[in-house]
Amino acid sequence: MLLLISPDSVEEALDCAKAAEHLDIVDVKKPDEGSLGANFPWVIREIRDAVPADKPVSATVGDVPYKPGTVAQAALGAVVSGATYIKVGLYGCTTPDQGIEVMRAVVRAVKDHRPDALVVASGYADAHRIGCVNPLALPDIATRSGADAAMLDTAIKDGTRLFDHVPPEVCAEFVRRAHAAGLLAALAGSVRQADLGPLTRMGTDIVGVRGAVCEGGDRNAGRIRPHLVTAFRAEMDRQAREAAVGVSAVK
Repeated sequence: MLLLISPDSVEEALDCAKAAEHLDIVDVKKPDEGSLGANFPWVIREIRDAVPADKPVSATVGDVPYKPGTVAQAALGAVVSGATYIKVGLYGCTTPDQGIEVMRAVVRAVKDHRPDALVVASGYADAHRIGCVNPLALPDIATRSGADAAMLDTAIKDGTRLFDHVPPEVCAEFVRRAHAAGLLAALAGSVRQADLGPLTRMGTDIVGVRGAVCEGGDRNAGRIRPHLVTAFRAEMDRQAREAAVGVSAVK
């Protein structure tokens, strides 16, 4: 399982760089513009320069409307700025067909510029609260649009978490559907260390966090701290070891 951490500034990215050996992907977002709020192109470039060259940079393009052309241009801006994972929050898409239309435009815009970039179709565990596409529709949307990964996050950051809206057994079905289609499965949404056991056992490929590695667990007022990144990775590694032992015991 890869660890994706989301700094919201160059200063926080430099703190991530101090713990670079403990994380896998640096994700650029702007939390005050939403769950998957897009940051500025120059911030993406500066963060790309601030973290080690071997660490891929991910960038969100926003909690986007159903406007395929607008979103395609935003995605192109992110990849031109140095991101190699492009995440699109399908906030304004109310049907799978709308999601597919937006994601097809994004995939073309991104892959025409950089074929090896990875496009992530992101939905929301609390979709019922904002009226967007069902979480379990995301793997099919990603597959039919040519994206590389399907992701779930939470849209409304009010203290509720991924498993409050999509219980572990439904998340496991999400992962299963993504893997059956050859996609990466990413899960986020106020994930804590206590969630890492089930996330590991269901085979999650990427776990995304911010609040869990910020002072006070506060994604907005707190700042990412290297020692919290280190502690989170240590628990990830412990859960991976336990899961491996369990698999061996079954065999």
